[in-house]
Amino acid sequence: MTLHAVFLVVTVEDDPRAAATVREVLSGLEALVKTVGFRAPTARLSCTAGIGARVWDRIAGADRPRELHPFREVSGKRHTAVSTPGDLLFHIRADREDLAFEFERLLLRDLGSSVSVVDEVSGFRYFDSRDLLGFVDGTANPIGPDLPLSAIVGDEDRGFAGGSYAVVQKYLHELDAWQALTTEQQEAVIGRTKADNVELDDAAAHAQKAHKTLATIEDEAGEHDIVRDNMPFARPGSGEYGTYFIGYSRHLWVIERMLERMFIGDPPGLHDRLLDFSTPATGSAYFVPAPGMLASLGDPV
Repeated sequence: MTLHAVFLVVTVEDDPRAAATVREVLSGLEALVKTVGFRAPTARLSCTAGIGARVWDRIAGADRPRELHPFREVSGKRHTAVSTPGDLLFHIRADREDLAFEFERLLLRDLGSSVSVVDEVSGFRYFDSRDLLGFVDGTANPIGPDLPLSAIVGDEDRGFAGGSYAVVQKYLHELDAWQALTTEQQEAVIGRTKADNVELDDAAAHAQKAHKTLATIEDEAGEHDIVRDNMPFARPGSGEYGTYFIGYSRHLWVIERMLERMFIGDPPGLHDRLLDFSTPATGSAYFVPAPGMLASLGDPV
């Protein structure tokens, strides 16, 4: 977890020269991170890159990750998880905002006219890892040996082992409406106490479930975790307040089922009440190749 992040989503132009430029840039990401990050090694500059289904064949070849497909819109009775354009995702992280800026500047310079930016969000760490709704975000993240088991593809898709699926959504909050609730009402929506982040008991069967319950995926194999690196973003002068959700998962279906539970409800009709105050403006899905595969994209075809 870093203090700053940039979430950059671009589309790739329909031109063979654009695909060649993208392959070259992606293969050199590690070198660019070293070039920029060398100035402040303790600031932990990094960048993960995801490739979407629409351009996968043009960028990475005919073989593709088993579960990769475009983000699927999820429509409930009251809320919709929208699907929006996105061919490449760059998740840039650092403990210094200037390093994230410099990396993005050079990255876009190298990509040039081969891409068009469709979404660009700068996030910041807010107090003790809280979102702008006032609650600690990411508490359920796996740690230790459970982290790679949850986020990294294994032998089940051997050609893409070491990679990860990534889903991003930009949520916009209605802060005035949220802040009009009492603390107890907010806690019932989230499923945790606000001050000390203690998990509350689950609701009874067939009753309205809290966000933390709907976002927990369990089956006969047990609980399926994902790794979240969400960040708040804001433009107070424009009245814009939000959370940029990014989830990394070993299996794309885990995040898809999570969204179905949130937007359709479990049981259907009892949607996640957090959506009454947080509206998704974007939604896209990617596969993040392992570093070795990413570096090889620049090899002669």
